[in-house]
Formats: sequence, C-alpha cells, structure tokens
Amino acid sequence: MPTKVFMPRLSLTMKEGTVVQWYKREGETVTKGEPLVEVLSEKVTYDVEAPASGVLRKILVPDGEDAPVNAVLAVITAPEEEFREEELLIEAEPTPVAEKTATIMKKSERIRASPAAKRLAREHGVDLSQVTGTGPEGRIVEADVQRFIEQASGLLPKVRETVPLTGVKKTSAERVAQSFRTAPHCTLMMEVDMTKAVALKEKEGFSYTEILVKAVAKALRQHPVMNSTLQNDVLKIFEDVNIGVAVATEKGLVVPVIRNADKKSLAEISTALKMLQEKARAGKLEKEDITGGTFTITNLGMYDVICFTPIINPPEAAILGVGKIFQKPIAAEEKAEFKPAMFLSLTFDHRIVDGAPAARFLQSIKHFLENPELLQAG
Repeated sequence: MPTKVFMPRLSLTMKEGTVVQWYKREGETVTKGEPLVEVLSEKVTYDVEAPASGVLRKILVPDGEDAPVNAVLAVITAPEEEFREEELLIEAEPTPVAEKTATIMKKSERIRASPAAKRLAREHGVDLSQVTGTGPEGRIVEADVQRFIEQASGLLPKVRETVPLTGVKKTSAERVAQSFRTAPHCTLMMEVDMTKAVALKEKEGFSYTEILVKAVAKALRQHPVMNSTLQNDVLKIFEDVNIGVAVATEKGLVVPVIRNADKKSLAEISTALKMLQEKARAGKLEKEDITGGTFTITNLGMYDVICFTPIINPPEAAILGVGKIFQKPIAAEEKAEFKPAMFLSLTFDHRIVDGAPAARFLQSIKHFLENPELLQAG
C-alpha cells in the first residue's frame, strides 16, 4: 500500500510550509528514517524523514512550492508495487487540504510558475504564457512577472533589482502582518539606570541580553498575565516561562527560545543562549529550538538604536525592545556626573492587559536591572 509523505505542523500558528529541496529524486530508493525533504516554516528549516522504506514513486510538491499543513508532498511505494495518481484523489476527503493537494496534482505542466508569480500575475492581469521564466527548468518566478509588468508599462521607475519575499523573509512578513491585524499594539517606554548591571557584566562576563533574560523571567513570575496568550476569546496564562530572544541571521530574523528561564541561573541562561545563537547563525536550529515561546526580547542596542516600538511575536501577549546603553548626565553637588542608562520599550496586546499593569511589569524589570544582585539570588 502506498505511503504518503505529509507537510508537518511545526507550530500552533503554522498554516503552510515551503518545500526547500528534495534529497531524493523520483524512482530512487529511500530508507525509513532517513532525511527525505527539507521544508521551511516559522523561520526555520526542518528535515522530514521518510515514513517508510521503498521507492520515492511520485513527488507532488516540487522544490520552491508552498503546501498547507498535512498536504501530501510525495508517495512512497514498494519497488514493484503498482500506483496510480488517481487513487490519491479518490481517497482524498473534501477538505481545504485535500483540495490543495488535488490542485497541486492537477496543475498544468505547460506553464510552471511559483505561487508568488501566479499571485502577482492575477493582480495585474498578466498572461503567464507571455512571460519568460528564469527559474529552475524555465520555471516562472515572481521577479519574471514583475519585470514583464515594468517593461509593458514603460511608466515605472527603473528597477535595479528585485528581491522576492521567500523563505524566512516571507514567513516574517506574514507573521508581522498577522500580529498587527489581530492585536491592538500599545507601547510603553521606561529609562533604566544600568550602573550596577554594567558592573555585573564587567565582573562576571555575562552579556546584557543574558542579564535581561533573567530579569524578564523573574518579572514574569510576578506578573503572570504578561506570560499569556488570547485564543478564541479565552485567556491562557502559561505555567512555563519560555523566553524567545530575537537573533539576526543572513536569512532573516529568528527567535530561538530559552525554556524555563525563570528556573535557570544566570550561568545556565548564558550557556543556553550562546548555544542557540550559534545554531541560529549557522542555520542549524531545530523545531524544539524555536517553538513554545511565551515572551520575546529583541535588542537593537548594538546598532545604536536608543528606543523603538517592537511588534508582538504572535501568539504571545507582549515583547520587550531593548535600546543601546548611553551615558546620561546627572546633576550632583553643582557638577554633572555621567551614568549608563538604557531605554526599554514594552509593546503589549491591549486586549489582554491594560496600561497600568503593563507599566508595573516594566517597573519590575527596571527594578531587577537596577538591583542585579537579586538576579543572582535565584
């Protein structure tokens, strides 16, 4: 009996994924448990293993194509087993996933185009048969359609290059749009005296981000409503304090998660964060590294940013933006002294929490940063 390979669900919010590359070609032998196809979703790549041994009889979703969760990506059969594609359509239930799978199987081979190219062509009324494809095997990509539109109009500014939103960048764009559509954002900013935190960093060697993770974790324990999510008009407050830390990579922004940060010492947080950052920049993050976050920290201080308004990482309730540490003059006995200061920007979902409790949460973070000896106490 044929064995189907499905698009996996890598997170609660995942609706579709992208096939990055197949490690096997049609007709090649596969072994159960070996990596079969690389898929991309939620800013991370993931290897789907072969669910059975046999022959990769049919690939239904080729490299670069999108497919919804649970869509059939391919079929594996025994070496001599007979297989007809029509059997998949007969077995398919009348669901959106089954319909998408059927559409993939029935799509025309005369014009091969990426989903983004097809969408752009529909928006501008472009006949894809008139567009020359520059993708693999002559496949039409979004840049080809954009180029055709510009050449046909003759009125648009000259474009130096086109950069399609794909992979991690595409996922990030979709999540940002989702966050703004569904959650009313409100941002509070607060200044922190970083004198003692700077001393702790210089003495113990912890990074500011590591100190921040510990401070936020302790504050979340005191203000559990900030460690929550809103789903179908039900507020769910998490028991676990799992803090995501935004990391910039060549492929885009990813958010690896430090699990149970409130139960970890500063040294344990430091070890965990360094490992996750290395994996992120090497593109080696795994599913468990980027799922299960309950709160996110994003730091732009290294880019000389003083303060900013971050966007909530759905489905979380809030996100903390961290600016650069700067020297602030303080009047003291008819002279000015300089102290290190930093701005924190807390963006929160106003459906979940109001301004006053959000401000008290931010005050707690400020208190721990200005008294970091409390962080080392546990």
